Amino acid sequence: MNEKVKYWLNLSDYDYDTAVAMQQSGRYLYVGFMCHQTIEKILKAYFNLNNPEPAPYTHSLSYIAKKAGIYEFFNNAFKDFIDTLEPLKIQTRYPSHKEKLLQGLTKEKCEEILKNTNELRSWIKAKL
Repeated sequence: MNEKVKYWLNLSDYDYDTAVAMQQSGRYLYVGFMCHQTIEKILKAYFNLNNPEPAPYTHSLSYIAKKAGIYEFFNNAFKDFIDTLEPLKIQTRYPSHKEKLLQGLTKEKCEEILKNTNELRSWIKAKL
C-alpha cells in the first residue's frame, strides 16, 4: 500500500471515530458531516491505489467513486447511500440549513448513517 493510500485511509478512520464520538455526545449535525468525510477520504484512498496523480479535488462522492473506478461495483444500496450522504457536506456548513437539517438527523437516523458508513467503508477497505 503506497503512502497516499495510507494517508487517506488514516484520515478516513479518524473521521469515522469522530463521527462515533459525535453520535455519543448527541451532536447529530456533525455525525452526517463526518460520515461524509469518512467516505470521501476512503474513496480518495481507493483512487490513489492505482492512480499516481492526486485524488480529485472535490467533495462529490459519486464523482470520486466514478473517477476511482469503483462506482460500477457498488450495489444499489451503496449508490443510494452516497446520494443520502452527498448533501450533508454542504448543508452542515451553512447555518441557514442547520435547523431544518437537525429535524431529520435524529439519534436513530444517525445510528443508521453510522451503520451504513461503516458497511461501505469496510467494503472499500477490503478492496484496498
